[in-house]
Amino acid sequence: MAGQSSDSQPTDAFEYMLLEKDPDLYRMVFFGPSQISPWIDPNVLNLKHRIGRGPFGDVWIATHHQRTEDYDRYHEVAVKMLHPIKEDQLQLFSARFDEIFSKCQGLSNVCFLHGISTQNGRICIAMKFYEGSVGDKMTRLKGGRLPLAEVLRYGTDLARGVLDLHTRGILILNLKPCNFLIDEHDSAVLGDFGIPSLLFGLSLPHPDLIQRLGTPNYMAPEQWQPNIRGPISYETDSWGFACSILEMLSGIQPWRGKTPDEIYHLVVLKKEKPIFPCDLPPDIENVLSGCFEYDFRSRPSMKDILHAFESAKDADHDNICWDNSENVPMDRPTMANRTNWLLFKDKLQVGDKVRSRKLKNSCSPETMEIPDGTIVGMEDDGEHVLVRVHGLHDPLKVRCSTVERVTYGYAAGDWVRLREEDKKCSQVGILHSIDRDGTVTVGLIGMDTLWKGNYSDLQMAEAYCVGQFVRLKVNVSSPRFEWQRKRSGGLATGRISHIHPNGCLVVKFPGKFSLGELCSCLADPSEVEVVRFDKCEGIVKKYEHLEDFHWAVRPLFIAIGFFTALKLGVFVGKSIARPRSRKVASISDRSDDYQQPQQVVQNNANAAWLPPPVANMFFRDGPASSG
Repeated sequence: MAGQSSDSQPTDAFEYMLLEKDPDLYRMVFFGPSQISPWIDPNVLNLKHRIGRGPFGDVWIATHHQRTEDYDRYHEVAVKMLHPIKEDQLQLFSARFDEIFSKCQGLSNVCFLHGISTQNGRICIAMKFYEGSVGDKMTRLKGGRLPLAEVLRYGTDLARGVLDLHTRGILILNLKPCNFLIDEHDSAVLGDFGIPSLLFGLSLPHPDLIQRLGTPNYMAPEQWQPNIRGPISYETDSWGFACSILEMLSGIQPWRGKTPDEIYHLVVLKKEKPIFPCDLPPDIENVLSGCFEYDFRSRPSMKDILHAFESAKDADHDNICWDNSENVPMDRPTMANRTNWLLFKDKLQVGDKVRSRKLKNSCSPETMEIPDGTIVGMEDDGEHVLVRVHGLHDPLKVRCSTVERVTYGYAAGDWVRLREEDKKCSQVGILHSIDRDGTVTVGLIGMDTLWKGNYSDLQMAEAYCVGQFVRLKVNVSSPRFEWQRKRSGGLATGRISHIHPNGCLVVKFPGKFSLGELCSCLADPSEVEVVRFDKCEGIVKKYEHLEDFHWAVRPLFIAIGFFTALKLGVFVGKSIARPRSRKVASISDRSDDYQQPQQVVQNNANAAWLPPPVANMFFRDGPASSG
């Protein structure tokens, strides 16, 4: 990288306005030589003063001196000076930047890149200088928020820029108002082209950067630990985009005043979502609420977001009260997602093999209406297709959302296993997509991004679902994650409570009592096996599995056993005492018959000796006469 010189550039890149039919409609186009070196000689880059600081470094104002035989120019540029990177990582970083630099050329809604250089041993990325950002504009307004019309207009510009980068395979992962620049035409431009993605896998000197590739207030759940709770994908940017839009609407930064650890606890562990302003346009509220789905597969793509913003931008919002007052109506969290964006990820075509869509988190065999069919027609409404099923004469008319495409025997969401072992990642994961040419992407534990390959590299694996009981395999001596054990030292059996998009299992242990807190751990699906009651051999194993359901099973069985034994003892005691009591009762009856006449004679004799008043008290008719 250091051996290249800017003097080798034959011509300088420049920009011009391209008119499209209507002279009022134009877009910015950047033009330059087909092969432009991104390297800038450190001697022609003069840093002036620092204007900002971010999680990845500092931002400086600098002068870029471009000199050729025909001209001598000075450009005022903005320079992002990154934190120090280890020398053995510079070549990998440079190769990644060269790829991004070439892909970003000619994008109108992305900040123009001048190149890369070094200053004081630190990487410097030179970009076109803009006078302000959306974040700067918000600080100058009362209440710190923008009018709805401006938010929709800026949001459309930004969504278009993000989509341009996504189509070129670039993840941004650091979307926030301070990185949304404003050009001379009051259009929003992306000022960050994916610096976090350049740092993937690099040994960084700052531990915080390794754990958090982004700004905590705008980071998606999978962005915190992408190799465990990930992987990250294009829908990861949907979360950051929605956080930025909400801040632009309300003037309040998501999770403002919280530390990174507190945000991690709220977003990743408790799965909390930001508060929404009132009276948003329905389409905007619908798409933004979808951006905060915990599973990124259920979030809208940037194409869906762009469509919603373009539609809302041209709509009439006069009936919605939005001003620049300081008090913003904020009354509820995100509404229930009305649109299942997962159903719109794949566009069906005539000739596709399809089957009925499986129920989410269901492993039990379901009776599918269409176990295997072929699309033979598309309805005009775009919501229904005609599917020919073997054994039926007429094709079935079904909703597109009720079927899923099957290619080479695989469908998105299937559990798959890599044919070749890779020690860096798990062997079992979840298939995220399969193209019609056989190209696949798979989420695997141990990888920050989606694994890419061909369907021939995969084979079907055992499926897991929430609610199943699992335990560590006996032949696994060193599991990827620490596994819970019983008091006796044996391996505990847990219940799957959540499944991450990469197949990582969140297992809870209801059979272990821990002062009210439920024990849990993570598990690699390739290292565990499913435990079923009907597969447990013997009464002892079945009872042990019952104890796995809840820690109170054993105390309950002990209590039931104690009271059963107590009741049985009482019953046996009464049964033994009953014959003896009958014998005593018969002797007592004969004695009473013999003693009764004597008692009557004695009572009559005693009554004669009592005074008359006393005798009247005991014998109402008086004592019997002696005569």
